[in-house]
Amino acid sequence: MPQQTDEGPVLVIGLGRFGSAVAQTLLHLDIEVLGIDNDAHLVQRWADALTHTVQADSTDEAVLRQLGAPDFTRAVVAIGSNVEASILTTSLLHDLGVEDIWAKALTAEHGRILERVGAAHVVFPERDMGTRVAHLVHGHRMLDYIEFDDGFAVSKTSAPEEAYNRTLGESELRRKYDVTVVGIKRPGEDFTYATADTAVHPGDVLVVSGKIVKIEAFARLP
Repeated sequence: MPQQTDEGPVLVIGLGRFGSAVAQTLLHLDIEVLGIDNDAHLVQRWADALTHTVQADSTDEAVLRQLGAPDFTRAVVAIGSNVEASILTTSLLHDLGVEDIWAKALTAEHGRILERVGAAHVVFPERDMGTRVAHLVHGHRMLDYIEFDDGFAVSKTSAPEEAYNRTLGESELRRKYDVTVVGIKRPGEDFTYATADTAVHPGDVLVVSGKIVKIEAFARLP
């Protein structure tokens, strides 16, 4: 079923809020998507938006073979509350030779099982969003937040007053707060890379990287 392209198509199983968002974004990136769900209403809803949609039982190996699952190298298992179906689908895709499986997990235990049965990547949408929102609430000037491993994060935040009308080299934000300003955006302009000679003005937005505790402290500056 999938066409051979440089990017390669992606199999998305589960067309709820999470799965449909993944599928739509992949399409915006010009990547073909085969969407599968056992809910006829969801399949009909997304039939005109996705490359292909099929109502099917993803826990049936014969059905997955018939739909060409072994021809895919990437799949997203976005099944919602049915943990058993999520695990079985992931296991079947792994057995069918799908190399790069991304699976949605509801709990840490669910995630561990998904990894054991073949998921290369396990994501926790609700937990991760809750963590992100908490950091945004805590950092008064923080506009966006992405957390990585080992306590490292990247944040989009409005510039602190002490940096106004000075270059980054002059304000010495890195030395004072142990964070690195990697990008800057002025109202009406695109983001650009930041250097020591980059001037900061009121209303500017900064992209800052560093340890989480340092990022949060920086975002609470007046």
